[in-house]
Amino acid sequence: MQVKLKFLDRYLTLWIFLAMVLGVALGNLFPELKNLMSSMSSGSTNIPLAIGLLLMMYPPLTRVNYELLPKAFQDKKTLSLSLLLNWFIGPLLMFALAITFLHNKPDYMAGLILIGLARCIAMVIVWNDLAGGNREYGALLIALNSVFQVVSYSFYAWLFISVLPEKLGLKAFQVDIPISEVAKSVAIYLGIPFVAGFLSRKFLIQAKGETWFNTRYLPIISPITLYALLFTIVLMFSLKGEQIIQLPMEVIQVAIPLIIYFVLMFFVSFFIAKFMGIPYDKNVAIAFTATGNNFELAIAVSIAVFGIHSAQAFVGVIGPLIEVPVLILLVKASLFLKSKYSNHVS
Repeated sequence: MQVKLKFLDRYLTLWIFLAMVLGVALGNLFPELKNLMSSMSSGSTNIPLAIGLLLMMYPPLTRVNYELLPKAFQDKKTLSLSLLLNWFIGPLLMFALAITFLHNKPDYMAGLILIGLARCIAMVIVWNDLAGGNREYGALLIALNSVFQVVSYSFYAWLFISVLPEKLGLKAFQVDIPISEVAKSVAIYLGIPFVAGFLSRKFLIQAKGETWFNTRYLPIISPITLYALLFTIVLMFSLKGEQIIQLPMEVIQVAIPLIIYFVLMFFVSFFIAKFMGIPYDKNVAIAFTATGNNFELAIAVSIAVFGIHSAQAFVGVIGPLIEVPVLILLVKASLFLKSKYSNHVS
């Protein structure tokens, strides 16, 4: 059966672009919007925005089947490769691209690094299915990355943003983030949806059965991620109305390293796995897990730590704007490579 990209996912780039335009229009038409949003805050936390960020993270974490985790350790070769790509090569590659292309814009550089540290847990299943990958193995890797993110994301963010640039002598990079602030954000915007998703899956499957959960519940909640993301983007760009002339060039500056990252990560992952003799269906799952990023988490952490007006949050929004069209092309590339893959699973 041929897998097709759902309507909402296929035009995600368009929805994000329209949300940006709507946000800028609202900001210009209703300049009092900024004061209104400030009035709905508790301390440094904007209540509607916090709810939106939590809702954005809940559906993908509810999809994750953590019961598959024990199977991950049965195939040590592919497990080791996936962990190496996701938690060593990927972060280092994005770090290097951020330094190369955005060294004179430390805030944008930090935003790009936060994206590189957030491993994808949502759209991977889509890209994997479209490319004919092993769905169960893809779900297994997503479960593994979900647990790793909860445990290690705050430490990685502190290491790559506050420690490594200074060690490398990047004096212009003056972005210092306390590990406690990132850990707090991760605990709220990843930890709470993680627990909620885990418990929802566990108890709803017990009560209603796995078929009902997969065919009824998940299709209902899945679009919530997109709606919450678009709400966040509209709100962000409603506060950027005066910067509209600068935005196109800033988008291009962020897009270039992102495109390079997606392309390099996919082909490096794919050909390393092929060299190791890993079958095509597992190779695709590994490659797209390593290539995609959890932009929802990067946006949530950026807003929580640096603020909704921040350049870091802006970079997080540009991520999915670029990812969807690039990964659609990479799906086509993987299908082309499949026809030349001597070990592929038919």
